[in-house]
Amino acid sequence: MLLGLGVVYDFPKYSIFQRGLIQVLNIKVEKAKELKQKPDFNNLGFGTDFTDHMFMMNYTEGQGWHDPRIVPYGPITLDPSAMVLHYAQEMFEGMKAYKTEDGRALLFRPEKNIQRTNVTNDRLCIPKINEEDMLQAIKALVSVEKDWIPTASGTSLYIRPFIFATDPFLGVRASATYLFMIILSPVGAYYKGGINPVKIWVETEYVRAVKGGVGYAKTGGNYAASIKAQMKAKERGYAQVLWLDGVERKYVEEVGTMNVFFKIDGEVITPALEGSILPGITRNSVIELLHSWGISVTERKLSIDEIYEAAEKGTLEEAYGTGTAAVISPIGQLNYNGKIITINDGKIGELSQRIYDTVTGIQTGAAEDSFNWTVEVE
Repeated sequence: MLLGLGVVYDFPKYSIFQRGLIQVLNIKVEKAKELKQKPDFNNLGFGTDFTDHMFMMNYTEGQGWHDPRIVPYGPITLDPSAMVLHYAQEMFEGMKAYKTEDGRALLFRPEKNIQRTNVTNDRLCIPKINEEDMLQAIKALVSVEKDWIPTASGTSLYIRPFIFATDPFLGVRASATYLFMIILSPVGAYYKGGINPVKIWVETEYVRAVKGGVGYAKTGGNYAASIKAQMKAKERGYAQVLWLDGVERKYVEEVGTMNVFFKIDGEVITPALEGSILPGITRNSVIELLHSWGISVTERKLSIDEIYEAAEKGTLEEAYGTGTAAVISPIGQLNYNGKIITINDGKIGELSQRIYDTVTGIQTGAAEDSFNWTVEVE
C-alpha cells in the first residue's frame, strides 16, 4: 500500500523470481502540487526532460535501506563533504518503459538491470538492494508517471536508478550512508540520426578500462574516463568511440555507451566479457535472439586488424552497437589511425534491421514476447 497525501495507492506484491509472496515496501507518496507542462512527445531529445516525481530511499549502517518514498522531482540537499563528491562511490542503471497500443506500460527485462545493480554495488562496496524491493520501487514510480510514457515511434520513458555515498567525511573508505534514487525522462532516439548508421572513431591513445578495474561495473567513473576521447572524436565528425583493450591496444571492446557486434563472412562476433566490458542487457538479448534464429554468435577476442583485413577481403558484412539507449545502432564507418573503411556501403544491414525490429517490437508489445522479457506495470 502506498500512502499519499490523502490518497491511497494499492500496488500488488511483486516477485520477479516467483519465490512466493514477499514483504511489500511501504512507499509513501507525496504528490506534486503543480504538474509540469509535458514536452512535445513527437519531438523529444534524450535526457533533457524529467517527470513530476522521483523515488528516494536511504541507507544507514546498522539500519539498512529505509524510508522509501515518492516525492516531487526537484533538487536535493547534499553536504559539501559528501563522500561521493570526493571519492566517486556511486553507481547507476538505465532501462526503459514502453507504452503499448492498448495502453499498457511494459518494462524490458528489469530483473537483469537489478541483478547488474548488485554486481556493481558489490564491486564498489555499496550495500546491495533487495531485488524485489527495487523492482517494486521502479514499478511504483512508473505507475505514478504513466502519462509521461510517450507513444511516438522510437520513443520511451527512460528510467535512471542510481545510488551514491552521502557520509560527510574526507577520507577514503566505504560510506556508512547512501541515497538510492530513481528519476524518469521521456526520450526520443539517442542519436539524432536514429537507426541510420553512425561513424565511429577507433581510439588508440586513451583507454576506457582494464581487467581488475571497474570496467564491468555501471559506475560514473567509467564514463568520465571516456569523455576526453569522445570529445576528440566529435571534433573530427564522429558520433562515437570504439575502445581497444587497455594492455595490447589491439582488441576491440566497446563502442562508447554500447556493446559491439561484427558480422564477418556470415559469423557474428562480439568481444567476450572478461572484466573490462559492461555486460549489456541488450547485448545478452541480441545473443539469445540470434541463437533462437539459428544464427551462431561467437564471443571471443577480436582484433581491430582482423576487422580491417575482413573489410579488405570484402567479408565484413555488418557492424552494430547494442545498448538500452539506442537499442541497435548500425556502424557505417570506422576510422583507425586515419584509415577509413565503410561497412555495407554505409547502410543498415539486413540482420541489424531484423534485430532492431524484433527487439523494439517486443519492447512495445507489437511483437510476440516468446522469451517472457517484458514485465507489465499495473
